[in-house]
Amino acid sequence: MSTETTYIVIWVLLWALLVVVTAFAFTRGGAPERLGAVLILAITIASSLGDVFLPDQIFLVARLIAEGALALGFLLMAIRYTSLWLGGAMLLQAIQFSLQAYYFVLGRAHDALYVTINNIDFLGILACLTAGTLAASRRRRRAEAEVTSTPTAAV
Repeated sequence: MSTETTYIVIWVLLWALLVVVTAFAFTRGGAPERLGAVLILAITIASSLGDVFLPDQIFLVARLIAEGALALGFLLMAIRYTSLWLGGAMLLQAIQFSLQAYYFVLGRAHDALYVTINNIDFLGILACLTAGTLAASRRRRRAEAEVTSTPTAAV
């Protein structure tokens, strides 16, 4: 498989994973997971549209701002909801922002190292969202089981 084909296959797989994970968060997660899914999905779609429609220099600035906004969004959510998965996603998003800033400040072209770090980091953010959704789903099922198994008081 050529390098271009590998890149395209990974790109398609990451988009498919993004759709599956965000749909899972919407259907099974609580409020923080749904909000996190909206943030991730919105920034990813905006970044992809910007890549297509904006000139390179404007896109790089817009993407840096978007990565910072997503990191700030995770920070505010972590403060509001105090969820472990949000802390992990926030730290991974900080790495993502640092990666964007590093390449932007140095004026380096996005090379194989950039793509690898970017994809692994994005995969980590999706893993955090998945873990948070699984935890929220388990908590909700446990709470529902306790409600249905609680004996009623004798009258």
